[in-house]
Amino acid sequence: MANKRIAKSNKLNGSDLTNEDLLDAYSTMVLLQALDKRIWIMNRQGKAAIVASSQGHEAAQLGSFWALKHHSVNPWFFPYYRDLGIYLAAGINPAELMIGYMAKKGEPLSGARQFPLHGADLSKRIINQSNVVATQVPHAVGSALASKIRGEQIVSITYFGDGASSEGDVHEAMNFASIHKLPVIFLCENNKYAISVPQKLQMAVDDISLRASGYGMPSDVVDGTDFLQVYNATVEAAQRALDGDGPTLIEAKLERFLPHTSDDDDTRYREPEELQLAKQSSDPVAKFKEFLILNKIMTKEQSAQIDERAKAEVNNATNIAESAGQPDGDDFYEHVYATKVE
Repeated sequence: MANKRIAKSNKLNGSDLTNEDLLDAYSTMVLLQALDKRIWIMNRQGKAAIVASSQGHEAAQLGSFWALKHHSVNPWFFPYYRDLGIYLAAGINPAELMIGYMAKKGEPLSGARQFPLHGADLSKRIINQSNVVATQVPHAVGSALASKIRGEQIVSITYFGDGASSEGDVHEAMNFASIHKLPVIFLCENNKYAISVPQKLQMAVDDISLRASGYGMPSDVVDGTDFLQVYNATVEAAQRALDGDGPTLIEAKLERFLPHTSDDDDTRYREPEELQLAKQSSDPVAKFKEFLILNKIMTKEQSAQIDERAKAEVNNATNIAESAGQPDGDDFYEHVYATKVE
């Protein structure tokens, strides 16, 4: 089954997004980028131990989230360590996320016991993930299997990078999901680098989505810097899953604007000119802003107001996190070992 390329277009293609929805999505994207930039600064100040930046990935994360928000009831999200946008869009506020990166008291996902964004929030339908690459992918398939057995109209979605696509976990998950026609979406955020290894040295194909044909599932290739392309592809995949037609692999091609993590030095394997060009041509926030203004959905004045609100919210989150205390040592073993078996 051949993969389908979606043309580079910002048409709504009949989606049900209103202008208010688009402005809401854009506001979240601006806030996400502002928050990510501040978290990176906190790392450079020695206040956040490690950061895997989402800059360049904003449209892929938020476009897919908005699609499931509008076209699926109670979807389950299985993100990976770069998916700050999923947590933010799901309702974990900037202060809580900043506290998480600084490992302060009140960290909402793991009580500051794990890496940033590691942990679960069942109220937000976000399941625990690990920085061990690709382990969340079989978990999403297990969730989809449970939904099918229970007769629930629920879609599970899992996110992973291009490097993770070569892991055995991904092969096993896709194979099982396709055989049993499970309601799961595999979304690969392909930023072309598995840490320091470029895609051409990872695999002999240009599109990771081609691998879907080996499992008998459809696949889409989208411009992952285009919110609406990702939205439309995810809506299609969600409908296919809800109709009982099984999984879809979506490959969102995008750019990573910063090193793999704050512990990485990307100048050792990436030319500065390549990165500069990527920032100029593939910034999801700038592209979405241009689309909204050109289509008279947002004015330049509204854009400035959104920027100011995001800045104020990030400043407030930073102040809250910096003033938060350290986690208490006396609850170290809570949620680790059961003290009573019912």
